[in-house]
Amino acid sequence: MGSVRWAFRCGSWKPSRSDWLFAARCVQPEEKDRIGEFLFAKDAKSAMAGRLLLRRFVCEKMQIPWSEIRLGRSPRGKPYLAAPLKVCSNSGPEPRDWSFNLSHQGDYAVLAAEQGMQVGVDIMKTTMPGTSSVHEFFRIMTRQFTAYEWSVIQSAGSEHLQLAAFYRHWALKESFIKAIGTGLGFNLQRVEFHLPSEPLTQGRAMRQTKMHLDEEEEVDWIFEESLLDTDHHVAVALGAANKAGSAPLPSSLPPPTTFTLLSFSDLIASASPLTEEDSAYWDSFKMKTEAPQRQRDTHTSTTVSH
Repeated sequence: MGSVRWAFRCGSWKPSRSDWLFAARCVQPEEKDRIGEFLFAKDAKSAMAGRLLLRRFVCEKMQIPWSEIRLGRSPRGKPYLAAPLKVCSNSGPEPRDWSFNLSHQGDYAVLAAEQGMQVGVDIMKTTMPGTSSVHEFFRIMTRQFTAYEWSVIQSAGSEHLQLAAFYRHWALKESFIKAIGTGLGFNLQRVEFHLPSEPLTQGRAMRQTKMHLDEEEEVDWIFEESLLDTDHHVAVALGAANKAGSAPLPSSLPPPTTFTLLSFSDLIASASPLTEEDSAYWDSFKMKTEAPQRQRDTHTSTTVSH
């Protein structure tokens, strides 16, 4: 069994011209074009970091040369290894398949990968709603949670603690949805999460949270939760591999690992360019505003309040 948990802090990444152009050369041309279409630098950086995280994982953990990696997207946007289809491994003729998933929101991009299991990951940053009160925001989101979950969220204390509980539940639900690959058609009220009394703390991953599916406790799914910092909550969903004849979840797993924070140098440590340098790509990036005005205002008020 292999397990990978990586994070990259996009929010504080201020790429130089040479870094940005090199990164652009190391992703597939269609991905480079897609990243270039983002209006805001924040989104472009998150997307670029995500592609580099994926390629580094496939190169280093699946032992595929960078230049041979071909990543595709499912109709619902989930990344998968499109080529090479057959992966050589030193672990025997039938190595356990890797499952991997990516999320970026707030200041981070994160990757979670697991051998022999389904995996989904979601990260959420606790932020004040930009255009409405917390009460109105919760009213709009009522249908996304069960009555029990709302009782937990609204009894958390201050508005900030209620929002933290809200985003914690949201990340858990999204991690499950991403693991099963269902997308928007899934009724989120079918899943209900029961949190442990022990609070989450930075630097430690927990596995105590339980999920109920259609009102029955689901024993075939494990949820890891951790805090990257005080405002960023990460949830990782782990389930039995979705293949005929696949083994159920093992009765015991190694302790959950915390996310390793990577630098840009780490991201490109195994990278090799796929295309020629395109100097206009830097010119276009430098013209982008960092983030929408509302996000910048929210960030400023959060910084001041802390």
